[in-house]
Amino acid sequence: MPQLRVALAQIDITVGDLTGNAEAVLRHTKEAADHGAHLVAFPEMTLTGYPPEDLVFRESFAETSERTLATLAQDLPPDIGVVVGYLAHDQGPRNAAAVIHDGRIVATYYKHHLPNYGVFDEARYFTPGTRFPVVTLHGVAIGLTICEDLWQDGGPFTVAAQAGCDLVVCINGSPYERSKDDTRLALAQRRAREAGATLAYVNTVGAQDELVYDGDSLVVDPDGHLLARAPQFAEHLLVVDLDLSGGHSGGLPSDEMVIERHSISTDPVPPYDAVPGEITERMPDEEEVWNALVIGVRDYAVKNGFNTAILALSGGIDSALVAVIAADAIGATNVHCVSMPSKYSSEHSRTDAAELADRVGCHYETVRIAPMVDAYLDTVTLTGLAEENLQARVRGTLLMGLSNQHGHLVLATGNKTELAVGYSTLYGDSVGGFAPIKDVPKTLVWQLARWRNAYAEKLGQTPPIPVNSITKPPSAELRPGQQDSDSLPPYDELDAILEDYIDRDLGWEDLVERGHDPGTIEDVVRLVDRAEYKRRQFPPGPKISLKAFGRDRRLPITSRWREAAPPRT
Repeated sequence: MPQLRVALAQIDITVGDLTGNAEAVLRHTKEAADHGAHLVAFPEMTLTGYPPEDLVFRESFAETSERTLATLAQDLPPDIGVVVGYLAHDQGPRNAAAVIHDGRIVATYYKHHLPNYGVFDEARYFTPGTRFPVVTLHGVAIGLTICEDLWQDGGPFTVAAQAGCDLVVCINGSPYERSKDDTRLALAQRRAREAGATLAYVNTVGAQDELVYDGDSLVVDPDGHLLARAPQFAEHLLVVDLDLSGGHSGGLPSDEMVIERHSISTDPVPPYDAVPGEITERMPDEEEVWNALVIGVRDYAVKNGFNTAILALSGGIDSALVAVIAADAIGATNVHCVSMPSKYSSEHSRTDAAELADRVGCHYETVRIAPMVDAYLDTVTLTGLAEENLQARVRGTLLMGLSNQHGHLVLATGNKTELAVGYSTLYGDSVGGFAPIKDVPKTLVWQLARWRNAYAEKLGQTPPIPVNSITKPPSAELRPGQQDSDSLPPYDELDAILEDYIDRDLGWEDLVERGHDPGTIEDVVRLVDRAEYKRRQFPPGPKISLKAFGRDRRLPITSRWREAAPPRT
C-alpha cells in the first residue's frame, strides 16, 4: 500500500503582495521538505492573496501572477511536489491551482468561477471540456479541486472517483462564520466518500478587509474518518502520513470534464514508520468568535500600515469590548482611548472608562465636549434629536482630528443590533476606519465580555472589563436619564427577531410562526427597513455571521417595499 507524507501549509497571505506571498510559499515548502513531506499544498489564490476582487481584470496584475508562478517553480526545492493557488489569465481571469515539481509546472486546474465575488457566473458550474488533472506522485493518483468545488454535488469529486484518485487536494480561501467548522468537516467527509479517496483540505488563515479566515485545515480518509486537523486562527504546517490504496483504474469517463493524466513518479516511496496525525480540538463558540474579531482587527491594521488605534471610551459595554479586542490585537500600549463626557454623562461612565483603561493598560485621556457643544448651540438653534446627535458628531470630529494628527486607526464601536435598527449617528459614532463589532449582536457583546473576563481569571490575570460596564442598563446618555429600553424592546427579544429577519430572510408570516410578537415585529422591521442608508456609510468590520451588513446583505436604499402583515380577508 503506497505511503505519502502530505503537508498542508495554513498561512496568512496579503492581497497584492505577490513577492511576499511567493516568499512565504518558498519558506514553508522548505519547512515541509525538512519534515520529510513528499507533497505540500497551499491555499486558494496564494500568490495574489484572496479575494483580489476587481484586480483580476487588470492585465498587469494577472501577468505578474503568472510570472511569479514561473519564477517560484524555479526556486522551490526539487524533490517535493507543491500545490499552489494563483490567478491565470490566458483565457480571461481564472482561479487556478498548479502542481509544481522539480522546477516545472506539471499540471494546472481552473475553477469555473472567477476569483471575484462580484462577478459570479450564474451559468452551469462546469462546461463541457473542463479539464480535471490527475497527477501521479510516487504511485499515488492525486486530483485537484478549489474551494467551491467542495460545495457542488456531482462535481469534481464524482470525477475524482471516475478518475481513480487515491487523494484529492482541495485548496481553499474559505471565510469564517460561526459554527462553520462543523459544516466544513461534514462536507469534507461527504466528498471523501463520494470520491472514494482521501481528502486533504487546506485553508488560509488571517483576514482580508471584512473577511476572516480561520484555517481549520483537515484530512479525512475515504470512509470519512478524521485523520488530522490544524488549529484555528494560527499559521500552521499540518503534516500527516497517509496509507493510500494506489492503482485505481477508475470508472466511466465524465460527460462534463476531461480527465488529464500527468506522471511525476510511479515508484512508491520506500516503506517508513508513519507518524499519527495531530487532531486539534475545536474552540468553544465565544473563544472562536473572539479570535476572529482579534485577527480581523490585527490584519486590517497591520496590512494597512497602522501601528496604533484610537476609540471613544464611554464606560459602556460596546466601547469596553472594542478596547479589549484592540488591545489583544495590536497591544494595549498601541491603543488610545478618549473619554468625551458631555453634561449628560454620568459619573459611573467616566469612572468605568478610566477603570477599564487602567486594567487593560491603554493610553487614556479625557476631553470634555460640553464647551464645544455649547459653542455650536450658540451659533445655530438645535433641539430634541438634533441636539442629542450633535454630541455624537462632536465626538466623531474629535476622534478624526486626533487620528489625522497622530496617524491612529479610528475604531467605531457600534454593534450589529444598533446598526440594524439605525441606532447610530452618521458622522458621529459611525465614524472610523474599522468597526470591530459591526457584525456582533448586542446579546453576543455581553457574552463575549463575560467570556473574556473569565478567560483572564483562568490565566490568573485581572479581568479587563469592569463588572459595572457589563451589568448596568445600556444608554447613549444623550439626554437626562436616557436608556436604550426607552425606545427598543429587550435585547434578547430584539436580537431573536433580527436574526430571523436579517440572517434568515424570513418574511412576516414566518416571523409570526417563529413565535415573535406581531406588534414588536412591526416596530423592528420598520426600523430595519428605513436604516439602509446608514448601513451603507458604516466602516467595514469583521464578518462572523451568515449575513454581515455591507458584505452579504445589501438592499436598495431607495425602496418602497415594506415587510408587513398580510391583508385581512
